[in-house]
Amino acid sequence: MRKKLASVLLGVALAAGWGAASPSWASMETAHEARQEVAVERQSVSPEDSSGFVALAEAVPDIIMEVRYYSTYNFVGDRVDGYDEPCVLLTREAAAALKAVSDDVKAQGYRLKVYDAYRPQMAVDHFVRWAEDLADTRMKPYFYSNEEKDVLFAKGYIDAKSGHSRGSTVDLTLFDMATGKELDMGGTFDHFGIESHPDWCGNPDTGEYTGKAEGGITETQFKNRMVLRAAMLRHGFKPLETEWWHFTLRNEPYPDTYFTFRVRKLRAQAKQ
Repeated sequence: MRKKLASVLLGVALAAGWGAASPSWASMETAHEARQEVAVERQSVSPEDSSGFVALAEAVPDIIMEVRYYSTYNFVGDRVDGYDEPCVLLTREAAAALKAVSDDVKAQGYRLKVYDAYRPQMAVDHFVRWAEDLADTRMKPYFYSNEEKDVLFAKGYIDAKSGHSRGSTVDLTLFDMATGKELDMGGTFDHFGIESHPDWCGNPDTGEYTGKAEGGITETQFKNRMVLRAAMLRHGFKPLETEWWHFTLRNEPYPDTYFTFRVRKLRAQAKQ
């Protein structure tokens, strides 16, 4: 693979310099794609290795954090296993992309508010145990009022693995600096239901509002979701079709590693 990539890069370099003062757009695009492919080619790492991660509060100083799984206000109703401290961790690559998103939305009058990012596998295991305990419905009125708990696995709300554990996925919303409040998205983070789908009452690909269905969201609420979505997509993230708040770095650096280290200050930061 490295030989192939080297050949691509060499070919682009030659094409850019042979008989032309500047590279063509095609050459530049090919080189960019090759660099991206090199960037995501990583050796396997230990699931306990946090060296490729950063604290989001330092990487994106303008961020607002509400670490829901460190608190008891979440669908489980308890602090979730693995969340030792109220901090947010993300891979360096995802954090750099999120900084660009932050700068983008800040120019529009918003700040990013993050609920979750890296999620250790032990937290996902906690979700599974909770979902299997059908008698525990303490938080049903707040997060899954229209769903029975015994369908959460079948409908994909709970699973044994989560992209969050790979470290490049983030759950977030927008904070309106003019009003001092979260932007009205027509629904809460971690609500289990069709109402959380990006295509609820609209087409997320075109940004067109298609009408308020029974129990649906307003045009303003749909457009607010699209502001967040557009900014995230502009800076290299991809969306999830069932959650308006969930985005994953398109070229995530650890696509096959589900990390297990706990959410707490990273070692380099703890020494400061």
